[in-house]
Amino acid sequence: MSESQTGASVGTIDILRIMEMIPHRYPMLLIDRVVDMHAGKGAVGIKNVTINEPQFTGHFPSQPVMPGVMIVESMAQTAAVLVVYTLGKESEGKLVYFMTIDEARFRKPVTPGDQMHIHVSALKQRGPVWKFEGKAMVDGKLAAEAIFSAMILDKK
Repeated sequence: MSESQTGASVGTIDILRIMEMIPHRYPMLLIDRVVDMHAGKGAVGIKNVTINEPQFTGHFPSQPVMPGVMIVESMAQTAAVLVVYTLGKESEGKLVYFMTIDEARFRKPVTPGDQMHIHVSALKQRGPVWKFEGKAMVDGKLAAEAIFSAMILDKK
């Protein structure tokens, strides 16, 4: 068992450490930091939404809105960092694949200038499969939510 499995809180995980933990890179790396993480339980990811991101050139030029699938992906990336932290250093760089996305609801548009606080809670884990509840909050208001599961696998 890794030292991180104690459930103790960890300080902020910055972007450089996130890139050591998960394989995502620009333009698909969608979280800027992770805060308030408790191994095996939950974490809060931070995404600073900026007009410079490539999706806004086409979604939508006259009224930029962050695509819902990218909001859910930011939930998954926050969850992936939580899984890697929980399992320990030997799991760094492994791939975490979506298996299901259920009960996704989009409550409020996310636009450039917003800061999303992405709350993920681990609901259960069996072997390499994890199930999470995710909520994206902007200014303390619910922007999106989903239940999703993912599997962690070695790179081929």
